[in-house]
Amino acid sequence: ARLSALFALDSFGGGFVVQSFLAYWLARKFDASPQLLGAVFFTTGLLQALSFQAAVWLAGRIGLIRTMVFTHLPSNLLLAAVPFAPSLGTAIAVLFARFALSQMDVPTRQAFVVGAVEPGERVAAAAYTSTARAVASPVAPLVAGPLLQSTLAAPFLIAGGLKIIYDLALYALFRDRDRT
Repeated sequence: ARLSALFALDSFGGGFVVQSFLAYWLARKFDASPQLLGAVFFTTGLLQALSFQAAVWLAGRIGLIRTMVFTHLPSNLLLAAVPFAPSLGTAIAVLFARFALSQMDVPTRQAFVVGAVEPGERVAAAAYTSTARAVASPVAPLVAGPLLQSTLAAPFLIAGGLKIIYDLALYALFRDRDRT
């Protein structure tokens, strides 16, 4: 239940800055072209895929929880920094750095969940934690939309803040159960 609640918080936070919002923000703030946005999202997808593999290596050295938190926390600090980028190039560089780290928690999270329960409970544990993530994520855009009336930075700051709270709580609650 604690893991499901934490994963829901993380997913809710991430729902504030979905890809469509990033495209809107880059186009509105820096007049980014559709062609550039396509290249940016192609590159972020590749960086995320590479981060899955890097997580395997890192988790083997520092543990699952540490890999989750020590990569996700800087990623979320970068997310909160995006709206302060002074130029399109800087914003893209910050996004690339963020996405290079942002998904290392996915395979480690899955491994931690299945390792934390008995073999007969693994499917249920994966289902409950995934359901919590899936239910929380679509709620955030409902909240984020009205926030755009005040400032385009709000979704980035809220997302980064909520996800940082998730990272710190995850580490505080489960660091003693970390393993490689």
